Amino acid sequence: MQDHDGTNDGVNTESFPEPVRVPDDIQHERRARTHRLTRVAFLGVGVRLFIIVIELAGFSYWRYAVLLVDALATIADVVASLSIVVAIRLAQRPPDRDHPFGHGRYEPLAGLQLALLISLVGCYLFGQQLFSAVVDSAVGVVTVWACAIPGSAALLLEVCYRWISRTGKRENSAALAAEATHYRIDAISSLLAAVGLLIATMAPGFGGQGLSLLIDHLFAMLLAAMMIVLGIVAARENLHQLMDRIPAAKWFDLVERAAVTVPGVLEVEKIRIQNAGPDAHVDIDVEVDPEATVRNAHVIAQHVRARIRTEWPAVQDVVVHIEPYYADDH
Repeated sequence: MQDHDGTNDGVNTESFPEPVRVPDDIQHERRARTHRLTRVAFLGVGVRLFIIVIELAGFSYWRYAVLLVDALATIADVVASLSIVVAIRLAQRPPDRDHPFGHGRYEPLAGLQLALLISLVGCYLFGQQLFSAVVDSAVGVVTVWACAIPGSAALLLEVCYRWISRTGKRENSAALAAEATHYRIDAISSLLAAVGLLIATMAPGFGGQGLSLLIDHLFAMLLAAMMIVLGIVAARENLHQLMDRIPAAKWFDLVERAAVTVPGVLEVEKIRIQNAGPDAHVDIDVEVDPEATVRNAHVIAQHVRARIRTEWPAVQDVVVHIEPYYADDH
């Protein structure tokens, strides 16, 4: 309402406070992080392609099923790794009108599809090897040199695991950490293949060529079973992100520590976090002086939002709810 002299009655005419902006280097850090993640993923793919060529060459020479199964499993892993790289890049796209929460779910969605694919391939290979174990009657001559192929693959994959795991922890990437675990499992699978071949080379001395063939198929089925189990586990983890399962406690601690450092914040009442792929969204209730003006409360909320995004660059947006603080309410 205006008085007759044209002044506003009871209305604050102060200018709107300047928004609190997050540092410009946050977006640069997000892009740099994506580059580091994709680079290490591509290097791992290169190692896997080398392993595939060697194992297929070994299979063509010795006709040993465990080498073929391990090579096919590695091919599926390469497809999975490349799809994850594509998903990582797509997930970095900023929010738009149709996707106000960003595109972070590209990562868990791609992971879920690939996990199901790996399980289905494992089921097919298990059935195929079970059938072959019943009807096959011929196998090439196996020498100790056949063990060197999966043995070397296990060593290379273990090196990749340590490298990718270290990068995933440094970049705080759950996707890359899961990819590193995948390399560790593949290393174990290749080691099992090497052990199976080693036993098969000794089997003719104990039970003839038939026992060697049976051991070949049994170890191939064991690797296929591992693909099924790992695919189910990976699908479960990705499904958790798609269904907005509560993230790790360390993220809640990080958000709370960032909020309470803002002057004017007396207590953090409630925190809710959505985390999908590289993106996170935070909903937080902070308590301030009940006598604080709306303007001051707004400024506090702006600083809380900026502080959280600065401390955790993955956060795309923060919704801050202001509540009055009362000492006897805690």
